[in-house]
Amino acid sequence: PASQAQLPGAERQAAGRAMPRPPPLLPLLLLLGFVSTAVRAHQPPPPAGSPAGRCFCQVTGYLDDCTCDVETLDAFNNYKVFPRLQALLESDYFRYYKVNLKKTCPFWSVTGHCGIRDCAVEPCQSDKIPDGIRSASYKYSEEANTSAKDCEEAERLGAVDESLSDETVEAMRRWTQHDDSADSFCEVDDIESPEAEYVDLLLNPECYTGYKGPDAWKIWNSIYEENCFKPQSIKRPLNPFTSGREENEGNMFYSWLEGLCVEKRAFYKLISGLHASINIHLSARYLLQDTWSKKQWSHNVTEFQQRFDEVLTRGEGPRRLKNLYFIYLIELRALSKVLPFFERPDFQLFTGDRDRDRELKSLLLEILHLIKSFPLHFDENSFFAGNPREAAKLKEEFRIHFRNISRIMDCVGCIKCRLWGKLQTQGLGTALKILFSERQIENMPERGPSPAFHLTRQEIVALFNAFGRISTSIRELESFRYLLQTLQ
Repeated sequence: PASQAQLPGAERQAAGRAMPRPPPLLPLLLLLGFVSTAVRAHQPPPPAGSPAGRCFCQVTGYLDDCTCDVETLDAFNNYKVFPRLQALLESDYFRYYKVNLKKTCPFWSVTGHCGIRDCAVEPCQSDKIPDGIRSASYKYSEEANTSAKDCEEAERLGAVDESLSDETVEAMRRWTQHDDSADSFCEVDDIESPEAEYVDLLLNPECYTGYKGPDAWKIWNSIYEENCFKPQSIKRPLNPFTSGREENEGNMFYSWLEGLCVEKRAFYKLISGLHASINIHLSARYLLQDTWSKKQWSHNVTEFQQRFDEVLTRGEGPRRLKNLYFIYLIELRALSKVLPFFERPDFQLFTGDRDRDRELKSLLLEILHLIKSFPLHFDENSFFAGNPREAAKLKEEFRIHFRNISRIMDCVGCIKCRLWGKLQTQGLGTALKILFSERQIENMPERGPSPAFHLTRQEIVALFNAFGRISTSIRELESFRYLLQTLQ
């Protein structure tokens, strides 16, 4: 069946990766990306009415409000950025993220965590947990790794595996930095809170957990309806909470959207792009088989079609995919602008392993210089460029709306979904902070403290992992293109 369509061996291995790849595989990944891009370049576009055409025929050419086209971004991401970025994100510095997953929802009463069994957290029995984990240790050692795998089998899909190990509790404390920026676009967790814990992102990949229905809709409805500058009189297409769906509601909505200023229009596209990216991850890492002896994760083509097929979504799907490319361009631009911060001689990606830390910084700078060389960056100079007083007011409104969205993530009932929602909103918020701190970045001292602009370790980890999620989504579109073409 379509939901269980399989990729060829090399594609399946790359797309379904759950455990870290060693650095020597990087050249192989680059080669696979090159082959995939070259093959696509010589393939004719899918017929408009075919399964592939109904998702991708409109996802081509130039993007609105940008000077870049989809095909250029595909080649740049899949061949150059994606493989290098995956190697970076598998390092100790970027795999551990400190987060408070126990904060109370500030907007409505959440009766409990997700009631679906696959979202529930079922802790392992105490005799299954190594002493290092029971004593709140934070290093992912070989012993902790073996036990964590046993624990993960006992936990459900939505559970967050918080096992790190003993060797790193001290290292994590040394990594912690306490300063925050007044220009933050996110509600930042108090990482010194007793409820804040380190989570190993490689042990807790973003995937389908079964969290859906009214509770999940409420999250996205609150984001779109209350925080995207939209009046109540304008109906959002495919809103599950609307009693009736008028045929022209999409036309009305997009006429209204096009009439907005570029900043508010960009805000909606960023949220839509983030939403699209999350839906791609859920479709690409879907639990197709769940038995006592085996869990099979793979691409669910039917799920992807329900979210992005032009006919099934009344034209919304291709727009969502284009907004994915928009958020990619925004985060790409932010990374190109923050290069001077990471180039400073005294900046370290500090974990305590001096040689590995130097190698990691070298890889990070290689990625950032590669991104800097991209010739078709988004031009953010059109943002907040009018009357200075009005521009400042709009920027503050923009920031407050986004901070509000970051707070909504504490209302997500599924713990694993909450983890990735908080990380990705903080990553996008950090990208926005960078874009609107150009003068501060230019005036940074080459050495020593930089009071005007600084990124905490938590912001750095969120920034690169969030971009990694968007990069992975664009890479996964290649997989879904292939799978949908096999259905023709």
